[in-house]
Amino acid sequence: MSNPQDMKAATSTYESFISALKWTVPLLAILTFIIILIIS
Repeated sequence: MSNPQDMKAATSTYESFISALKWTVPLLAILTFIIILIIS
């Protein structure tokens, strides 16, 4: 099957991706809202 070390690396990569996503999505939403307010 698969190597357990590969699974640990994949899990670590996934967790760091999700962690970055938790901060990026709200930040982009706020930035988009501010830009829409400025334009209108």
